[in-house]
Parts: sequence; structure tokens; C-alpha cells
Amino acid sequence: MKKILALAGSNSKNSINKKLLHYVIGRIENHEVKFLELTDYDFPMFGIDHEKERGFPADVQVVKVLIKEADALVIAVNEHNGGPSTYFKNLTDWLSRMELKFLEGKKVLLMSTSPGARGGASALAYYKDVLPRFGAEVVESFSLPSFNENFDTENNKITDEILLLGLNDVLSNFEQELQE
Repeated sequence: MKKILALAGSNSKNSINKKLLHYVIGRIENHEVKFLELTDYDFPMFGIDHEKERGFPADVQVVKVLIKEADALVIAVNEHNGGPSTYFKNLTDWLSRMELKFLEGKKVLLMSTSPGARGGASALAYYKDVLPRFGAEVVESFSLPSFNENFDTENNKITDEILLLGLNDVLSNFEQELQE
């Protein structure tokens, strides 16, 4: 059994990426999954002057330890105006300054959703490119387009059969990768 840390890159209380994340991690079996609510931690805006004058924020150090203790991560990234959210990018900036390869040896399931038909594709592509620079192995990814049409929030489920089959394949592949 592997330890999986799940987190969403959004600081919104009503994040649809958090809703998707909770749905997905609820489907992971035979592994210990811990959800990390990033908004419980304080991350000041990264700046080299802040780092030099005050060092690394304590909460960033705590998150780094939680990541290090995990075998794998499930990350849901959100998109703002066609790009990655500054909230999550800020955290990855801090973490990479502490240790460039802070995701070394971590297998990652990366996903995204949005109200639009692209499903957060730009943020997903950005992090598929960037996370390996920090040592991550992005073994699977999933994008849920048009969240409001394809996800039933009352019953907490994906309603589109083809998208559900795609997610099932992604989860199966991710869990298989954890066995290797």
C-alpha cells in the first residue's frame, strides 16, 4: 500500500477542481490517501528579497515534508485566464527554491477541470511540462471539460459515460504504476 498525497492548486472555497479531486481520490482503493487543504497554510507571495530577509516560510516547509513523506501525488490544477493559477505557481516557486527536485521519485496523477470545453487544458499542459523539472514523473493526466455539464455535484459523480470510462482507465493505469 502506497501513501498518496492529494491536493488542489486552487484557493477557492468552491473550487470545482477540489470537487473533482475528492471524487477521484474516493475511487482510489488499496492505498492510503491523504487530502491536503492548501488553504490551511500561509504562503506569502514569493520574492527573492523575502527569501533573503526572512528565509523560507514555516508552512511551506511543512508542505515540503508532507510531500516528501508521500509515495505519489494526485494534483488537480486550476486555470485562470488561460494559464496556471498564481496561487499554486507561488507554492511551487517556494518549494523549488527550497529544493529544486522537491518531487524527486514521486509519481503524479495530474488533472484539471473548468467550466469551459477545454477543461483547464492550458494549466494541465503547463504543469505536465514543469513538474518533471522538479523531479516528478507525471504518469497519468485527466481533463474534465465543461464541468457544470459533465459533473453532478449533488450526487458527486461524472455524468458523461465516455469521460467516466476515460477516468477509469487513467485511475487503473495510475494504480498500476504505483505497484511497479
